Amino acid sequence: MQIELNGTRIETEAATLAALIAERGLDPAAVATALDGAFVARAARTAAPLIPGVRVEILSPMQGG
Repeated sequence: MQIELNGTRIETEAATLAALIAERGLDPAAVATALDGAFVARAARTAAPLIPGVRVEILSPMQGG
């Protein structure tokens, strides 16, 4: 299915937000997530379904100053 990930259209086989994070090879403990602009807590990612066209944000914290 096609979704929007961080502003870019991608193709994914992931059915949930947790599966998308795994598919992309990301550390689930090191990212913050949102679906269609709504924050999704780490514990809720396995129950957060992806649907075609959904807007997903996956952000990693950055250090610096």
